[in-house]
Amino acid sequence: MGKSFVTFAAAACVLFSPLAALAVAADGAPVDAALVAPTADGALQLQIEQRLRERTADADETTALFYLSRAWRPVWDDPARVEALVAAVEAIQVHGLDPADFSPERLRRAAAESTTVEARAERELLLTDTLAALLFQLRHGKVDPRTLYREWNFTPPPNPYERAGALAAVLQAGDLRAAIDAHAPDLPLYRALVQGLAHYQALAMLGDWPKVAGGPTLRPGARSARVPALRERLLVEPESGLDEATRRSSHYDPALVEAVKRFQAGHGLEPDGVIGAQTLLALNTSPARRVEQIRANLERLRWVAADLRGDRLLVDIVGYHADLVLDGQPVWESKVIVGKPARKTPSLRDSVVNLVFNPKWVVPPTILREDVIPRAARNPGYLASQRLRVVDRSGQSVDPSTIDWGSARQSGFPYRVVQQSGADGSLGRIKFALSNPYAIYLHDTNARSLFGRAERALSSGCVRVAKPAELARILLDDPVSWSAEALEAALASGRTRTVGVGRDVTVLLHYSTAGLDEHGRLQLRNDIYDYDRAILDTLAARRTALAR
Repeated sequence: MGKSFVTFAAAACVLFSPLAALAVAADGAPVDAALVAPTADGALQLQIEQRLRERTADADETTALFYLSRAWRPVWDDPARVEALVAAVEAIQVHGLDPADFSPERLRRAAAESTTVEARAERELLLTDTLAALLFQLRHGKVDPRTLYREWNFTPPPNPYERAGALAAVLQAGDLRAAIDAHAPDLPLYRALVQGLAHYQALAMLGDWPKVAGGPTLRPGARSARVPALRERLLVEPESGLDEATRRSSHYDPALVEAVKRFQAGHGLEPDGVIGAQTLLALNTSPARRVEQIRANLERLRWVAADLRGDRLLVDIVGYHADLVLDGQPVWESKVIVGKPARKTPSLRDSVVNLVFNPKWVVPPTILREDVIPRAARNPGYLASQRLRVVDRSGQSVDPSTIDWGSARQSGFPYRVVQQSGADGSLGRIKFALSNPYAIYLHDTNARSLFGRAERALSSGCVRVAKPAELARILLDDPVSWSAEALEAALASGRTRTVGVGRDVTVLLHYSTAGLDEHGRLQLRNDIYDYDRAILDTLAARRTALAR
């Protein structure tokens, strides 16, 4: 949009007044008049205006809009305000961000050396650019998620005009440091992550903890040379309940089993006391790695914080869990099954467009290519065993025996493969159709025993729901026409039927390797899609400009 925001604001300043154009808080309240009091230093104002007009067309416009609203008047004449900004920059690490991105030493030098008009103008813009970028990172993150995920469509950050208003509101606050801190997401998980970050940073300073060697699955009651290392590892955990006197014992005794179960529950694993590959991975993840994991998840929350308000159906991909909040209250929750690592469930913001009772399943291209065609080539009876039917473009059935399945993957497949509706079908009895173009949706399943597993990354990308009928009744939002009995009758009929939802609810498919357990305690989970590293690599890249 080029300089559209600045151009619009300039026109507003001409037609009305510079204070009316932008000197408002984010909520529309007027900015403290002390920030825009007249000044005799016209030369400084001219310097600020000239430097801002010389910026390139692709520069962030927040600072320019802010000063335009003030008729280019300076705002950083108070040394206490400058010191508060520097202190906030140095404290940004408590949020998992890097103070070096904002060059605190450069800020101090600019504050001390600004004697000429030119130097004062440079200081003004440096400090305001820094504050604008600091607020942006705290509220919306440093990393642009669209560079990492092609499907990303969560609510984007506000435009520069709105950010200039927020900048003015922060600068009018009596306590600048507190106003900056208040810009961070106000979410229980975010607060728990900030506390967890401090905890694991302190542990990391002490070095790594004992490692448990790999080997066969370790079960309760066993004796193994690996048990002493397991005991040493868990003694590091708070409230382990273990006896120091038994730390060299090789017996996997009941007290140690209970400590392992507590550890598993705190890391999103099945609390069964069995030391398998996933539990071993969690045990051997170092404190330094936990620090990185928390930093990645703080960044994720900053990306989506704006969407975690209001009515929402949140699918926690790594937590294998979904919950629905309406009018500020939780009204439904369910276990879910999500995409396997080879066929990941994408992070999306979406909505339910309709419900389909007794849905037919048109096999998606990836599953057709990677699963159905190879299996049909190996086993002539495979399609019939799965109730799959081949149809041509006009919907007419095609005899599978007339198809060269061996070459179908290479030569292209001109048909569709369809599974008729029914409780034993892959989609079960209810489909929650979403609006995205990736054929990702929520649905029932015919493999309900899989909900008994702790790790449930098992699907081909769609989300299977353990309690679909309950969710359907809530979304239909019509207890008269759609009572529990009426819904069951519609499902039992076997007839495919599409029904519009009665309540519009935002659906969030969100990936996070951290969450809160049922007691509100921080839970750090294994990174099933290996997504954390890309975020951390991008966080580590130094900023090349002061503002976005």
